[in-house]
Amino acid sequence: MRHALLLLGLAVLLPATAFGQSAGEVERCFQNPGACSTGGGAAPAPSHAPAAGSGGAPVAAARPAPAPDYVTVLQSPEPDRKRIQESLRTLDRYNGPIDGDLQSESSVKAIGDWQKGRGTPVVGKLTPQEAQQLNAEASKAPIRRIEPSTQAAATSPSNADALKAMREKLVARRKAAEPKAEAATQSLIRDLKTYVTADGKGIAGEQFATFAKWYADNKAAGRAVGEIAPAIDDYGDAKSGAAATAEIRFETKQGADTYRQCLVFAWLEGTPRKNTQAFSCDDVAAVEKWKTDQALKSAWR
Repeated sequence: MRHALLLLGLAVLLPATAFGQSAGEVERCFQNPGACSTGGGAAPAPSHAPAAGSGGAPVAAARPAPAPDYVTVLQSPEPDRKRIQESLRTLDRYNGPIDGDLQSESSVKAIGDWQKGRGTPVVGKLTPQEAQQLNAEASKAPIRRIEPSTQAAATSPSNADALKAMREKLVARRKAAEPKAEAATQSLIRDLKTYVTADGKGIAGEQFATFAKWYADNKAAGRAVGEIAPAIDDYGDAKSGAAATAEIRFETKQGADTYRQCLVFAWLEGTPRKNTQAFSCDDVAAVEKWKTDQALKSAWR
């Protein structure tokens, strides 16, 4: 009788969840309270158990961002490394020899100066993406190429004077070519606008298949072509006549949204134009290849 009363008293004192236990478990808790948790006899949750609401799956540790790839450019073919030095020189960042050594003191400093000017980390080495951006920036600079005779010992006063004289000569040559280049570009703009006004009909689409496809794709997407703004990219004599490349920026609209798109048009002067092609403005390599194929001698850069 006394034992039964003790069990009854324990049942009153234990939390309500204890009623889910068997009588034997209740008696064991009474005899050894330390073996039972205060939460109704349930074993304490292991410290490594996942948090509630997590679905039981462990939380994966965040992966660190991959380290920048500087090795690819440093181990690239020598012509590619020399081109980087030429691009740095075109942008007035480098005065050393064009020898492909991107780890020389002058090359590292030049790359770091270029990175500092762009507001990116100054490390003196280039990732493949930075190398492409550097070459693209140099390709659009007014003066891009330096004759081999001025490349050696460019830091001496006499060579500095020669470089200055060459720049002045190129500026004068560009000024002389500007009226012809401007006339050629404006003629292209008239043809492009005529094609848009005629809703995809005209000589511009016949000569520049890439432009015709670009227009058709925008029309299919419900975008209308608005402002067309030109910028001369290059101009000069080629093996088959005067050659021109122009960067054309298009404003397209779809409802309240406005999009800006860009194509580079390349052609040889004539009636009609010859060797016509159009490229994405990002495809710098293709544009430069077209110029090389035409043996373009620039009067613009």
